[in-house]
Amino acid sequence: MANLDPQAEKYLQAFNQMPPIHKMDPKRVREMLSKAPRPDVKLEPLSKVEDLMLPVSQEEEIKCRVYIPEGQGPFPLFIYYHGGGWVLGDIESTDASCRMIANRTESIVVSVNYRLAPEYKFPTPVEDAYSALQWVYEKGTSFNGDVSRLVVGGDSVGGNLATVVTMMARDKKGPCIAAQVLLYPATNLEFNTESHQTFAKGFGLDREQLLWFRDHYLGNEEDRFNEFASPLISQDLSGLPPAIVITAENDVLRDEGMAYVERLKKFGVHVEYACEPGMVHGFFAHMAIFSKNIESTVSTIDKFLSSVKY
Repeated sequence: MANLDPQAEKYLQAFNQMPPIHKMDPKRVREMLSKAPRPDVKLEPLSKVEDLMLPVSQEEEIKCRVYIPEGQGPFPLFIYYHGGGWVLGDIESTDASCRMIANRTESIVVSVNYRLAPEYKFPTPVEDAYSALQWVYEKGTSFNGDVSRLVVGGDSVGGNLATVVTMMARDKKGPCIAAQVLLYPATNLEFNTESHQTFAKGFGLDREQLLWFRDHYLGNEEDRFNEFASPLISQDLSGLPPAIVITAENDVLRDEGMAYVERLKKFGVHVEYACEPGMVHGFFAHMAIFSKNIESTVSTIDKFLSSVKY
C-alpha cells in the first residue's frame, strides 16, 4: 500500500475525477486547465516581480518571470523550468513556489516559459532552456544578479531540462553553473522502473499520461535514446555541477530520480538526495494544498545551496 499524506489523498481524489488527458488533444487539455479556477494562496513578499521577453530565434521570443528578493544584492541567479510533460504548464503553475524560492534562498529566480510540444518538439524545449541560461548570464547584472553564481532547477520535465542544460553548458564551455536542483525529475524516457509499475495509475501522473507526453514531445524513436532527452543513459555525466535530487515517495518518477543520483555519483559528481514522504507527483506546483511540503522542500534546497557555497 502507498504511504499517502492525508493532503495527498484529498488531492488525488480531485485529480482522479478529471477527464483522462491521454485521450484528449493537447490544445483541448490546455483550454480545460486554463479555465480551472486558481486557488488563493499567500504569496511571499518580494522586492519586485517582472515579466520579460527573451529571444530564442530571429523570429520568436519567450516570456520569463523574474523574482527579485528584498535586500542589497547582487543576488545569486536561479533559473527555473516548470513541469508539464513538455506539453502543458507555464510559469503560472509554479509562481507561488518560485516566490518562496526567491525569498527563502535570497536568490533572483528567473522562471522560463519554454516553447511546448507538439508544436515545438524535441529538442526545441531543450534549446530554449539553454538560451534562457545564456540570456540570464548576459543580462543578469541588469537586474542585480551575480552571474558568477548561476543555479538551474525545475520540477518533473523541468528537472529534466535543468540537468540537460548542465550537460550542454559543460560541452559548450559555459556559462558556468554552480549547482542543479532537480525536483522529481524525468531522467529516462523508457519508463521501466519498479515505481513506474507501482504507481502506474491514480497517483497524479499515470503511465498512460507519460506515454502521451512522450509521444507528443519526441519526433521519432531514436530521440528516446538521445542523452538530451534521457540524461540517465548518457555515457558521460562527469564534470557536472553539484546536484540535489528530491523525489516524491508515491511517484512513477521516483526510482529514475534515485537512479540518476547513483549515476551522478559514479561519475564523481557531488549529489545529495531527499525523498518527500507521503507526497505524489506534482506537489511542488500546488501551494494551496501542499504549502508545508513545499516549504520543507525549499528549506532542503536552501541548505544544499548554502553547503555548496554557490
